[in-house]
Order: sequence, then structure tokens, then C-alpha cells
Amino acid sequence: MERLPDNLYSGSGFSEWEIGDVTMILYNNVYHLFHLIIPNHDYIAHAVSKDGLTWRRVKNALFVGDPGDWDDDMLWTMQVYETDGRFEMYYTGLQRKDRGVVSKIGLAVSDDLFNWTKVVDEVFPFGPRAPYYETYENNPRLWMSFRDPFRYDYEGKTFFLVCTRASSGPVSRRGCVGLVEMMSKELIFHPPMHYPMVYDDVECPCVFELNGRYYLLGSVREDVKVRYWFAPGFLGEYHCFHNNVLMPQGNYAARTLRDGPHLLVYNFFYANGSVDALRIFPPPKQLETDDRGRLVLKSYYRWDQMVLNEVLQADMGTIISLFKNPTASFSQEADHWVCSSRSGYEVFVIQKSAPCFIWEGILTVEGMGKLGLVTDIDEEGSGYYYSFDVINSFVSVIGWGYNPVNPRSNFLFDVLQDNVFHLKEEKEFHFRLIRYGNYIELAIDGVVKLSLIDYKYFGNGIGLYSASSSISLRSSTLRNLPMPESEYDKD
Repeated sequence: MERLPDNLYSGSGFSEWEIGDVTMILYNNVYHLFHLIIPNHDYIAHAVSKDGLTWRRVKNALFVGDPGDWDDDMLWTMQVYETDGRFEMYYTGLQRKDRGVVSKIGLAVSDDLFNWTKVVDEVFPFGPRAPYYETYENNPRLWMSFRDPFRYDYEGKTFFLVCTRASSGPVSRRGCVGLVEMMSKELIFHPPMHYPMVYDDVECPCVFELNGRYYLLGSVREDVKVRYWFAPGFLGEYHCFHNNVLMPQGNYAARTLRDGPHLLVYNFFYANGSVDALRIFPPPKQLETDDRGRLVLKSYYRWDQMVLNEVLQADMGTIISLFKNPTASFSQEADHWVCSSRSGYEVFVIQKSAPCFIWEGILTVEGMGKLGLVTDIDEEGSGYYYSFDVINSFVSVIGWGYNPVNPRSNFLFDVLQDNVFHLKEEKEFHFRLIRYGNYIELAIDGVVKLSLIDYKYFGNGIGLYSASSSISLRSSTLRNLPMPESEYDKD
């Protein structure tokens, strides 16, 4: 299977997994992305965009220091913050003489986001202090986390959230969000803002207020997911809902960006849970809350602005039964399709109208069998299967198809991502499926549940599948999107 080009922003050099932790800022209608370069950590890259989707690299922001400088080994996670008409970058640095054991927080300043000057003064760089946090003297794992700074100003005071570790507790569960207050040129180390007592580290923390509550985001390596906690006030006690996963597996290092009335969340994505896997910078999502105050992901508002044309359900073409299952049947009316299979699988496909699209509609389910959507299906049924378990409220996307390499196991079956969902009405829901280059996004009743990037399949078929079930589709539209542009497309 041929691999589609990397049109979404990626390292795109010798290594395809260069992108590390990210931070964004919107200034004069231009989106600015700063990110680490993996695995060397030797500089912080800078890219710009007009729409938050298509990125172009510009002058690199920071490099490791000269030998003997406090940051002469590696640069780690950063944040860019606008204050008093200029920009400050708070970043993590390591020194060679410490052999990577000690991480500290440094500062660089800029007037234009393109030219940066490092600052060393009585405050920066700074590391952890007792009694609340592990220090060089109290560090049982021999690697000291004090990194990933995030500045937040609250009631005229300046605070820094830091990925660090509490000074007591089980060694593998000390990860916490540290809290440091800066008053003029003095630092005050407070007890942890949040100490879950379960993770090794809470990476890339950030905090924001939304609809009367404060929300704290953190990425955890144990399951490679972005989680969140909430509190009534910034300095309040943080709690979690029964399910506090904000972004499903593979999405990592999430940070927020205010875009007019929209609160965006960006992250990088890597496959297979491996540190040396392909890393891509996917499109953003929007953050909102539901009626219980839980965070929910919504599709990026710019998708609707990109639509080239729309195809109504009545004009989508004729359904084909791909497997010719004798127990399968379908009826096709202008705005109402019913597909079913009494025994075994059947895939009901139409030809997609463009490589990139937004497909949405209302699905109604009958019976207890298996059912879902398919995209990028070829004539042998190889493609992506979106499975909806409406009884247990579980959705997954599976890469499923023919494997020509191994005749003893001539199939591929990879559960690429899964998540839980909640139906507003029993066995009926609205779906919105976005395919943009190699990006996949699936929303159920307006809430994004799957967000991933994969390169395996690119067939021309989309449709429904059924096994001992009946599924109907109505009020469906296919809206065509342009192909994503690479930063080199216009060279």
C-alpha cells in the first residue's frame, strides 16, 4: 500500500518524528507555533500559519547554549507569553555537567516573536526547592523533573505551573503540578497545585477558566492520553470526573490558545505509543463544557469555512453491497437509506466525492449486532472501520484489511483508537466524520471522540457496515474539502 504524502505539518526531514512539545500564540492574525525538535532537543523551532492548519517554518527561536552555559545540553518544553508589549518565552534547559539529571526553567525575550534573547538574572534560571518538591538531595529516581513551565496571571499575581514531583509518596506516583509565584524578583514555592498521587509525571500542564470553572490539563505517559481536572477557583482543590480523559490515546502535550471567542487546544500526535513513532501536528479542536461542567471537544470552526461544495444524500450515488452477502439487504430512498445483514458482515459503499471531506448524518440502529461506518475502502474491503457499540457506549476506529506480506496471517487488524460516548436519544445519533489528508476526526452528537492520523488506507469507498443489525442513514451530506497544502507545495 502506497503511503500518502505528509501534507500535515511534520518534521518532514530525515526523521519523521522530530516534533515535540508545542506552544502557540496568536498575534496580528497570524498563528505562531513553537515546538521542540526530537530527539536532539538542540533547538526550538518556529512555524507560522494564517489558518491554524497549514504551517510554514521560519527562523528558529532558540538554540542550546554554548559549553558552560546553564542550557548547553538540551532544550525542553516551553511557553510563549505576551506581556507589556513584548513576548517572553519560558523554557526548560539542561546542562551537560549535570548529565541530564537536573532540569531548570529559563527565560528568553522578544519584541517580534522572531528574534529572541536569553535572559540570566537573579530569578532565571530556577529549579525546584524544598520542602514541597524533589530536589537534587531528595531524588530517589535519580532524574529530577522540573520542567514544562506555564505562566498564568491571576488577580494581579504571576504564577508558574511546572511539571515536577512531590517530595514524598511512592516513587513512581510523585508526579504533580508544581506552583511557583513570582513577586518582583522573588520566587515563592507553594505546595503542589494538584498532586494526583498516581502518575510518574504530569507533563505539559496548563490551566484556563471556562464557564465559571477552572480546568487543569496534563499529559501522562502511562497511557499516552491528555487528562483534565477542575476546581471552582484557580487556587482551589482540583477534582476529576469519573472519566477525565480529554483527548484519546496518541494525542499528547496539549496546550490551549485563545482565538477570539474560541478556546482552541493543540497537541502533537504519535502512533503506536512509541517514542520513536511518526509525529504529526494535527488540526486543533475547540474546548467547551457540557451541562455538567465536563470538558468536551468540538470541531475547529474553520472547517466550515473551507468547504468547496456540498453533496446531498439524494445525489451521493448508488449503494453497492461489497461482499455480496446473501442475507444482506438495503433500501435506498432520496434521504433515507436502510442497510442490514441477518448473518455475517456486509459493507454497503458509495464512491466518495473527493479525497478530503466532511461526512455527516443521522444514524438509527436496530437490533443488537455490529455496525458502523467505513471510509477509504477498496474492492476487497480493506480500509477504516468505525465501530459503534450503542449498548456499551463505545466507539473505535480499526484499520482492517488484506496483508499481502504474510500468507499465514494475510490480514491486518489494528484498533487505532477508541473512546466512550453518550447518546442523547436511544440508538440514534448524529455523526460528523472528517478526512483531511491523513487526518481522521469523528464527532458524535457534536462532541469529538476520535482524533488521529494514519497512513494505511486510501480507497475510494465510504459507507456503512452491518452484521446481524440494521442501520439507517438520513439527512446526510458530503462536503468536499481542499487537499491540505505542504509548506513546500509552492516552492
